Amino acid sequence: MGREVRVRRVYEPAAEEDGKRVLVDRVWPRGLSKDEARLDAWAKDVAPSTELRKWYGHEAERFPEFERRYRAELDEPERAAALGELRDLAGRGTVTLLTATKDAKRSQAAVLAALLR
Repeated sequence: MGREVRVRRVYEPAAEEDGKRVLVDRVWPRGLSKDEARLDAWAKDVAPSTELRKWYGHEAERFPEFERRYRAELDEPERAAALGELRDLAGRGTVTLLTATKDAKRSQAAVLAALLR
């Protein structure tokens, strides 16, 4: 069986089956307290660059190009190290990657989940 890596919106209530909850956004989610988020980690170093995030703007037709550019960014040393830490965490049990994005299926969390599985 492959690793269990889930993707959810950080605004959804935490669930028992989430395992380790990791926020993968660079910016803290609006209107959410640290207590409400119930995070085990905030991996902001693995998030896409501000430039890439702004270019993408969560426009669905741009997702394939966003994914290509983001995967290239993940080769940069700081992001590669953060990705390695996530990979280690996923190797020890269920991990849920959290994002504030409305369309979690077309987000950096989805790209990361595919890489970690």
